[in-house]
Amino acid sequence: MPAYHSSFNEELDVRQVGNMSILPIKTKFRGSAPMADPSQADIIDETLDLFRANSLFRNFEIKGPADRTLIVLILFISDCLAKIGSAKTTPTRIEATKSLNTLSVDNFPIPGDANFALNSHYAAPASRADAEYLRSYLTQVRQELSSRLVEVLYGQGDVPSKWWMSFQKRRFMNRSLGA
Repeated sequence: MPAYHSSFNEELDVRQVGNMSILPIKTKFRGSAPMADPSQADIIDETLDLFRANSLFRNFEIKGPADRTLIVLILFISDCLAKIGSAKTTPTRIEATKSLNTLSVDNFPIPGDANFALNSHYAAPASRADAEYLRSYLTQVRQELSSRLVEVLYGQGDVPSKWWMSFQKRRFMNRSLGA
């Protein structure tokens, strides 16, 4: 059974940095990401929908630049769940929001950096300006993703969903971004 791929691979008018798509997102955070139509699903919605199914796969055939963005976001969700799961006591919604926001803005490697986990599958940005743009875009996407993840994880309560937290030890493609 094959893994689930991004529906944004067919998008034609999408900027690419390296070989990653810079996809529009619906966000409340400032940054360089293009704005998406609020009535349509964006890459973050798609990542949250596909995370649990795709995290069961060890292999993932990359079919387009949007899949590369999807992989980075799925691995970031894994790191977020591991961060919440590694706390001594179960964090409340507010504590989880703070810790995931800190994780999302911490310094992280991008494709082309020596310590980026998936350098063999990603092209480095062509210039220093492209690298800074990619870092800015990924920071904004990570902030928005962590915010939406807390909404999904906690729902209406103050305890994370056990159905989501059961994926904290699973590693998509047996990889981690290293957080």
